[in-house]
Amino acid sequence: MMTYADHFYRSADDRLTLYARIYDGKGPPLLLMHGLTRNSGDFEALAGHLAGTYQLIVPDQRGRGQSDHDADPDQYTPAVYVADMFALIDGLKLGNMGLIGTSMGGLMAMMMAAITPGRFDSLILNDIGPEVNVAGLDRIQSYVGEIAPFDSWQQAADHCRSVHGDMMIGFDAQDWLTFARHTCVERPDGTISFAYDPAIAAGLAGSEKSVIPPDLWTIWDRLSALPTLVIRGALSDILSSATVAEMERRHPENFSAVDIACRGHTPMLDEPDALVAIERFYADLAN
Repeated sequence: MMTYADHFYRSADDRLTLYARIYDGKGPPLLLMHGLTRNSGDFEALAGHLAGTYQLIVPDQRGRGQSDHDADPDQYTPAVYVADMFALIDGLKLGNMGLIGTSMGGLMAMMMAAITPGRFDSLILNDIGPEVNVAGLDRIQSYVGEIAPFDSWQQAADHCRSVHGDMMIGFDAQDWLTFARHTCVERPDGTISFAYDPAIAAGLAGSEKSVIPPDLWTIWDRLSALPTLVIRGALSDILSSATVAEMERRHPENFSAVDIACRGHTPMLDEPDALVAIERFYADLAN
């Protein structure tokens, strides 16, 4: 596992202390943003491939991982997270940089690039686009929220497999334990629980209430000059192949996409095809 420095900073509204992993690297910085229920641990494997070559900034969004929970669940929205991300990168005094976003993190990446287009030089979207299938949102809503603590890591791994097994074909027992350790935390009493505030589920109430920003196609149309790689799980119930095709139609230049076999929502970004696509994408940018 690549080593990283712990970085704590204040949220954009100065109400919370938030956390990010910082992986050192000689090359340009990349901001890696996780999905709704996940945290910085999601990118541990990818960091093993990119760290050293790039400086990686990998935050826990508010309410996740080592970042403070917000007493006001109405603040669990992409617009608030985006403001936190600008506070993070401004505090680190980072200049031009790339964005990698998984699911909700990809929505945030699109919003950030549209707000300040000259600040970002590349975009990788992991199983997300300007159109999100409601069926996938409904599935996510079914498992997000208050869940009784687990008595052991094995029990947590078994639960993760029961929820995500159809989306992660080929995972073995060790893979599910690793998955659990990236998404859960051990409490002082020895029980295991998910590393997020259950209140984040409030944003999913009523389908697209606050998780999905409005006018995403309008945002996408503003990003035509930004080199973009879309990584899609071939089994995804969030991002359809038709949506990827429409994204490319609107951005015939600076666009590439790859489907990852045996993955739904979302690929882990350590799959060989994903790594090849990512390495090729950054190599092309450097030329």
